[in-house]
Amino acid sequence: MKLYSTNNPDLSVDFPTAVFNSMPLDRGLYMPLHIPELDQEFIDNIDKFSFSQIAYKVASVLLKDSIPLEDLQAIIDDAINFEAPVVELDPETYVLELFHGPSLAFKDFGARFMSRIMAYFLKDNEKMLDVLVATSGDTGGAVALGFLGVPNTRVTILYPKGKVSEIQEQQLCTNGLNIQAIEVDGTFDDCQALVKQAFADQDLNNRLRLTSANSINISRLIPQIFYYFNAYAQIKRRGKEELIFSVPSGNFGNIGAGLLAYKMGLPVKQFIAATNVNDTVPRFLQTGIYEPRTSVQTYANAMDVGAPSNWVRIMDLFKNDEAALKKVVQSQSYTDEQTLQAIKDIFEAYGYVACPHTAIAWLALKAYQKSNPGSVGIFLSTAHPCKFPDVFPKEIEVEVPEQVKNMASKQKCATVMDNNFESFKTYLINY
Repeated sequence: MKLYSTNNPDLSVDFPTAVFNSMPLDRGLYMPLHIPELDQEFIDNIDKFSFSQIAYKVASVLLKDSIPLEDLQAIIDDAINFEAPVVELDPETYVLELFHGPSLAFKDFGARFMSRIMAYFLKDNEKMLDVLVATSGDTGGAVALGFLGVPNTRVTILYPKGKVSEIQEQQLCTNGLNIQAIEVDGTFDDCQALVKQAFADQDLNNRLRLTSANSINISRLIPQIFYYFNAYAQIKRRGKEELIFSVPSGNFGNIGAGLLAYKMGLPVKQFIAATNVNDTVPRFLQTGIYEPRTSVQTYANAMDVGAPSNWVRIMDLFKNDEAALKKVVQSQSYTDEQTLQAIKDIFEAYGYVACPHTAIAWLALKAYQKSNPGSVGIFLSTAHPCKFPDVFPKEIEVEVPEQVKNMASKQKCATVMDNNFESFKTYLINY
């Protein structure tokens, strides 16, 4: 597998280089030089395959020659060892539950796969790998658990002060070992900017071996492709064929993976990027003007992103052809008030408890179905509702998993830091 920079199509690197570098020096993002299509026979018979078999098929076609197939199978079996079930709410409405991994968020797919890929490529006696990750909520917890105890790695998680839920913060700050957390006085966009500055700082890169665990790293997106194909297999077993996916979107990595699946042959009629009031992409699709803004805090905090990094990848997939993109992708934004009402409406209609991000995806799907009667849609549930206890009214009881209860007794350990790159750089060098 060869990859190029979105800022320089002539730049070509192999898969291990893209994994460890995360971001090219020209500050583009890595993309596959060639996106292979799955054979039609496999697509036609996908309902006969297990999740593991589907994941292996997709990975082997995409990563051919990068990893021996036997090793690739072992990595997938170890990393993707939990389910992603499609749950029927009504004959036209389904929810894809992506929160059954160890950190109770969809980020577990990317974090576990990436950590094992990096461990596989790391050679004995090599310089320690410093993994940097900015999080608006769920990424940090998934990365922490994915890399916890992995030899010769150190993970530094940056999160915005006061802008993650209590449970999310516990997942970031109670791990110890090779995981360290920094509480940044700023927004997620500030945290993400610090990580990007670190990769662009030549002096820091000479001192440390840096890589990123954010979705700017292509190895984060690859395993997310798996569950789109697996969702199609599950829905096909129910006799459905043509699909709409509604995806809660913040940094746009999740929907980016879905669009990679589409380019690999996934039969999808429409993708809907559902956002909160951080509506950079909905505004772009309406006006044609891409204008990032400072992020605003909402109940759906994992989507509080004003400058989504992965949008450049999505535009690149469509060769910056806005008209071609709009045929496949549309986008809607929703307020906190609409989100809270949706949580109640979903519970009253189906007895289903949805987190704020999930509720926003449901709203966008329902809006599409209202204009397109008879459409069958899947909305993605990206986090367990227990992570957001403050948003639920008393009549909605949220089950708290045992692993969350166990965190309550652990001591928080985080370094508080201003939004200042020199402070961050000094911390990394001296830690």
